[in-house]
Amino acid sequence: MRIVVALGGNALRRPSDPPTTVVQRYCSRAVAEAIAPLVHDHEVIVLHGNGPQVGVPALHVGSNDGTGPYPLDVLDAGTQGMVGYLIQQELRSILSPDLSVVTVLTMITVDPEDPAFAAPATFVGPGCSWDEADVLAREHGWTFRQDGARWRRVVPSPEPQKIVELAPISWLVELGAVVVCAGGGAIPVVRSASGDLTGVEAVIDKDVAGELLAEDVGADLYVMATDVDGVYVDWGMPTQWRLGEVTPADLAGHEFAAGSMSPKVDAAARFVAKTGRRAAIGALDDVGGIVAGRAGTSVVPASPHNARRP
Repeated sequence: MRIVVALGGNALRRPSDPPTTVVQRYCSRAVAEAIAPLVHDHEVIVLHGNGPQVGVPALHVGSNDGTGPYPLDVLDAGTQGMVGYLIQQELRSILSPDLSVVTVLTMITVDPEDPAFAAPATFVGPGCSWDEADVLAREHGWTFRQDGARWRRVVPSPEPQKIVELAPISWLVELGAVVVCAGGGAIPVVRSASGDLTGVEAVIDKDVAGELLAEDVGADLYVMATDVDGVYVDWGMPTQWRLGEVTPADLAGHEFAAGSMSPKVDAAARFVAKTGRRAAIGALDDVGGIVAGRAGTSVVPASPHNARRP
C-alpha cells in the first residue's frame, strides 16, 4: 500500500518546547520510530508541518547588514531542509542500511490571482507587541493581526495547483525510497509566461498540500498525524466524543475548529471524494493502528455504522 503521512508541526515540536536542535532531534527520533515499522510493508511518503519551526528563523527578520528581511519562500526552504534532514537522519539510523531515505525540497505552484492574496489570514512567525508590529508593518508592508495577547504577521494561504517536483518524488518511491517532501506545505511559487518560477510571500496549508500530493502520487491512504487521537465533536466540552469511521457527508454535518482540525477534516473529505480511497486523522503514536483501521478517525466513501454518537 502507498501511504502519505502528513505530520503536524506540533508532532515535531510543541510551541511550548524550547527552539533547540536537541529538542527537534528528540522529536524527529520519535517520528522516525513511529514511521519506521510502516516502511517494511508499505511505500511511505512523509510530509511535515513547520509552524513552530519556521518561527525560529523568522525571529531574524533582517540580515546583519540591514538589507531587509529574508523572503518567506527562503525561510520555507530552510525549514524544509532542517526538518527533513533530521527526520531523514533518524530514519536512516533505524532502518536497514539497504533502504534509502531521501528529502526533496519541494515547490508547488499557486495562482497569482488567487483571492487569498487579497485577504492574508494565516499566522507566521513569533508574536510581538503592538508597537513592534506597527514598526514592522510600516517598514516591510506586512499585515498583522492579534493572536491572543500578542500580534503576529499574517500571510495569504492560496490553493496549491501543481507540485513541481512530482516526477522525481514518484520515481524515488517507485525505486523503494522513503521520501520526505513538501515540508510546511511546500514552497509556494508562481510561474511566469516564460516559465520562470518565483517564490511568493505566502504559505500553503500543509494538510491541503498533503491531499494534493496523496492524490497525485496515487496514494491508497492519506494519514494526518497530529497530537490528538482523532476528530472530536464538541471538542473541549463535557459532551465531546470521538468520531470513528465516517463519510465526507457525515463530516459536513459538524463544525470543527478553524486553523487546527478544520483543515484536516476538509483535506480528508476532499481526498476521499476525489479518489474513493481512505483518509485518516489521529495521533502519531497510533500511526500503526491508524493504518490498520484500529485507531483514529477514518474517512471512507462507504456508509459506516459508527458515525453516530454512541
